[in-house]
Amino acid sequence: MDTEAQHTERDRSCEPTAPGGCEDLSPQPPRAGQDAERSCSASVSGDGPSDGDADDHADGDATAEDGNPALEQGADKDEQEASVPAGLLARLPGGRLTLAFLLGLVLLAAASLFVVQPFQIPSDSMEPAYRDGDRVLVNKLAYRFGADPERGDVVVFDGSGYFGNGDYIKRVVGVSGDRVTCCDGRGRIAVNGRAVDEPYLYPGDRPSKVPFDVVVPEDSLFVLGDHRSASRDSRDHLGSPGGGMIPVDQVVGRVDWTVWPPSRWTSHDRPDALTRVPAPGGAHG
Repeated sequence: MDTEAQHTERDRSCEPTAPGGCEDLSPQPPRAGQDAERSCSASVSGDGPSDGDADDHADGDATAEDGNPALEQGADKDEQEASVPAGLLARLPGGRLTLAFLLGLVLLAAASLFVVQPFQIPSDSMEPAYRDGDRVLVNKLAYRFGADPERGDVVVFDGSGYFGNGDYIKRVVGVSGDRVTCCDGRGRIAVNGRAVDEPYLYPGDRPSKVPFDVVVPEDSLFVLGDHRSASRDSRDHLGSPGGGMIPVDQVVGRVDWTVWPPSRWTSHDRPDALTRVPAPGGAHG
């Protein structure tokens, strides 16, 4: 047909080897159906992407399509992980408030295990500084890093095998190597030959009604209650195994604070009376 012949002639004239190339063609008025053919011809002409470009483009689309599911899967995983605490909160009575309370209990338990531990004073043996029913905080780090209890410290210790089962609170009067005696001419306790005035004693109490003269073994403590007439302490176990001494490794920690009742909130310092005691050795060595 004439249209097909003209189209074939036009394509042949556009070949690079044709003399004059496409520039020699004169414009012709479009015919019916020729616009559609021209658009189809343009889609396969040099104006469109080459086969290589098409392949590259197709590969790029595949990469993007392959990446989208991965991103969606990652997003789904994040949503699932984020939904775990949300689901936990939804099932937990009280929601965030209850969760915060439980976390607080965990932190408190960890602190009690490693840092400070609350104790209740069980008797009046440490009056007047510590009354029956007082709540105190014991510093468990006080002797954790090489430090040892010192004279005048109030400590909580495990009395199992020495005083009896359970924890006790007493004041350290003698440490390793100390010679502790009672009493001098004025009724005072002496440590390493120096008499000690004890301002923390219960009013009206004598330092001790029971005389004693002991040397504290290595890594041990000689302990007494401040309310001497109401305290069972090292004096009561002088004839028992261990001689009433407490091994240092039985000490739980040092009593540093009274925290309850609020009216008795206070911190506790080591009294000066026992800090002026000379080192052991000269008095009995």
